[in-house]
Amino acid sequence: MTPVLAEISAPSFVICEEASFDIAAREALLDRAMGPMRKKKSSEKIRRNRLPAEGLALVARDAAGALIGTVRLWHVDAGIATDGRGLPALLLGPLAVEPGRGGKGVGGALMRAAIAEAAARGHGAILLVGDPEYYERFGFSAEKAEHLVMPGPFERRRFLGLELKPGHLEGAAGLLVATGRKLAAGRVKPLRRAA
Repeated sequence: MTPVLAEISAPSFVICEEASFDIAAREALLDRAMGPMRKKKSSEKIRRNRLPAEGLALVARDAAGALIGTVRLWHVDAGIATDGRGLPALLLGPLAVEPGRGGKGVGGALMRAAIAEAAARGHGAILLVGDPEYYERFGFSAEKAEHLVMPGPFERRRFLGLELKPGHLEGAAGLLVATGRKLAAGRVKPLRRAA
């Protein structure tokens, strides 16, 4: 299936796939937008030492090319399906917009792009922990995640799901488990000296 994301533009920003040179800017943006406690959240435990789902790490850039928003989606098993197997889904997060850039549609555009791209790539559902008042407008509801739990503390009313394929989360119950690709160990073997 051909991905739908080429570049989504708005008058003051563009949304595109994250590039390797975005890592430092993304981490700094997340620190500014979410504060020092962001790495202690239950969602972070699932993302730790994993790579985002293929083609589902998106950024927003302003007219000068500066990174002003980010969203990533991660492979998880959404508990156990009725047939006893892990149910593949995506975990969204974090979604963040540069402080001072809120209210300009950046977060909403990132969400719509992420949902559209996940659907185009054939994924069945997206889960997240976030404010229902914000995410309900994109179709997320607590009802879709009511029998699922996060690996650590979370607020039940903020654990939300969106089915990209009707009925995908039906009967899903249990603990969310990371299933995505792991980060490479990053070890460099020392060179041997020639004799």
